[in-house]
Amino acid sequence: MQTKIKRKNIWDLMFVAPACVLFFVFIILPFLQGIPYSFRDWDGFSPQINWVNFKNYINIFKDRMIYSSSWHTLQFTFVEVVFSNVFGLLFALGVKRKSKTNNILRTLLFMPFVISMVLASFIWSYVYSDVIAPIFNTRSILGNTTWVMTGLGFISVWRDAGYCMVIYIAALNAIPSSFYEAASIEGATRRRQFKSITIPMIVPAITANVSLLLSWGLKVFDYPFSITGGGPGTASTTINLYIYNNIFGFYHAGYGQALAIIFTIVIFLITTVVAKTLRSKETEL
Repeated sequence: MQTKIKRKNIWDLMFVAPACVLFFVFIILPFLQGIPYSFRDWDGFSPQINWVNFKNYINIFKDRMIYSSSWHTLQFTFVEVVFSNVFGLLFALGVKRKSKTNNILRTLLFMPFVISMVLASFIWSYVYSDVIAPIFNTRSILGNTTWVMTGLGFISVWRDAGYCMVIYIAALNAIPSSFYEAASIEGATRRRQFKSITIPMIVPAITANVSLLLSWGLKVFDYPFSITGGGPGTASTTINLYIYNNIFGFYHAGYGQALAIIFTIVIFLITTVVAKTLRSKETEL
């Protein structure tokens, strides 16, 4: 028995090991290598590197662009997290039952998630500029400094709602039908059943979706980079795009690396706090 368990553990490690190695080589190792550069004044190319101690970190709190790019990032994240979950749950409720029609609908709703973010950006750039704008006789939302982040956010909603739907379908189908039958006998309305049975039972799925989408939203880069380049002006410059611009556009590699380190820590703290808060709600419900 113990031999079988050991063999199973070895097989599990063999499947997980390649992903762990790739994650270390392409994520952890570059991050660790970049830490020393965050204490230096370096343009990213010249051999001359000046040690500036904590100057780069101090300058972060003096940089007004940090606050505006943080606000743009939060706007995008709010739209993505809230509306992707809302539409994902609505889709799941509509197609949770197994049938040929629902199988086709599930596939169609999930397909946008298979598309790369860059391709989704080009598709919606065309839709916003050449379809929606002429219909309403107005300029594209991507050229509006007030609504550009909302427009970019709904591109992510279109792409990610199908992913949320799949998670919610699994959670909804795991709820015993006897719960609803007992509630119906007691005279509970559908609205009451949804509030008292469905929502509490799918909280783990909500936790998973919110935590993941929160991480994706805070790290957004592809959409503003591919469509607007951070414009109009700097209205769609997110934190990640600002880091990229500092390293590859302004040639402030040391400062950009310091930004990346701080931003990584902030994302880790936010996602950890949110995930723990939601998990505590699971036990309460």
